Amino acid sequence: MIRIVIAEDQRMLLGALASLLDLEEDMKVVGRASNGEEAVRLVHQERPDIVIMDIEMPGKSGLDAAEELKGFGCKVMILTTFARPGYFERAVRAGANGYLLKDSPSEELADSIRSIMAGRRIYAPELVDGVYAEESPLTEREKEVLVMIADGKNTKEIASELYLTTGTVRNYISTILDKLGVSNRIEAIVTFKEKGWFK
Repeated sequence: MIRIVIAEDQRMLLGALASLLDLEEDMKVVGRASNGEEAVRLVHQERPDIVIMDIEMPGKSGLDAAEELKGFGCKVMILTTFARPGYFERAVRAGANGYLLKDSPSEELADSIRSIMAGRRIYAPELVDGVYAEESPLTEREKEVLVMIADGKNTKEIASELYLTTGTVRNYISTILDKLGVSNRIEAIVTFKEKGWFK
């Protein structure tokens, strides 16, 4: 019997997933969590074979929880609506055994769980393609400037830390916005994060 914990902050979906998996003869849902923190606690308590987690949940995200459970001996499957390369790469680094999208057919879920339990890794094909498709267009220096912006530093502070003039920093910023195809600093940070380019 495959023992499962599910972490999903949308109650209706959590109930539906649990009911769906409980119908499988070889599966039993032993715990339901509405955030990453509860998921980690339930995994320690119930010792399931696999935990199925959403990513964006209140408090601790599914990715934070997956990182915390790395090496615990419980398989981790991410089940999310977000096909973002950055999320996917982070999940892989956290040792996630599977990453499926919520719009996958429901029968695929049980089959994927069995495959993961058999030692395989199951990743949505569109994500694998996405990871190899895009490289960051920014130079190391531009990336450095953007990281400092993300840390809350203003143009003057960046200039003094990097021994540049404020004019040069402003030039870097406009180049960054151009290359990322965005109109302001916040959008630049969000885009860079979503693509998984903040290492």
